[in-house]
Amino acid sequence: MSLARLLQLASPALPVGAYSYSQGLEAAIEAGIVRDAASAEQWIADVLEFSVAPMEAPILWKLMHGEPVNELFLASRETAELRAETLQMGHSLCRLLAQLELKDLPDGEVAFPTAFAIAVRHWNIEPRAALVAYLWSWLENQVMAAVKALPLGQTAGQRILLALGNDLERIADRASSVDELRNFAPGLAMLSARHETQYSRLFRS
Repeated sequence: MSLARLLQLASPALPVGAYSYSQGLEAAIEAGIVRDAASAEQWIADVLEFSVAPMEAPILWKLMHGEPVNELFLASRETAELRAETLQMGHSLCRLLAQLELKDLPDGEVAFPTAFAIAVRHWNIEPRAALVAYLWSWLENQVMAAVKALPLGQTAGQRILLALGNDLERIADRASSVDELRNFAPGLAMLSARHETQYSRLFRS
């Protein structure tokens, strides 16, 4: 049943509101940085390599093994939008887990990776598989945001998933042995900040 629970956690049907966020991608489209399939793939690949892989992935690994790094992850969010996003999704997942009768859920500000790790531990899901699934869910959400915000077809989106999905296991393996966390994506931070006052938008971040 752990595989079924993992698929449930990684599913786009999980009611945490992930579909309403682009994590700066919409601002990159508005700025003309992302304009087609090739530039969308490059943007998503860069965010994956320079932000998610060296910070979010090892944070989740540590959380799944009981390390108290929730506050550290919240402090790493560079903008109000990115911080609000992980808190809203974390709150929604905690509320769902409570309704699914999980006990002893934390109070206060809970980041999404923290809530995800709680479910992983409760359902006895293998941590590396959980991390790959988390990365896949992030990647799929980014691609779907690009499909919605650009004149980008479903086939082009699937090609991006096929290309970047090949990196997820490598990132998961590296995350399990990271000692020094880092998050160097200044372009993402600046565009995310711009998005907070962007006039026309589809997404909350």
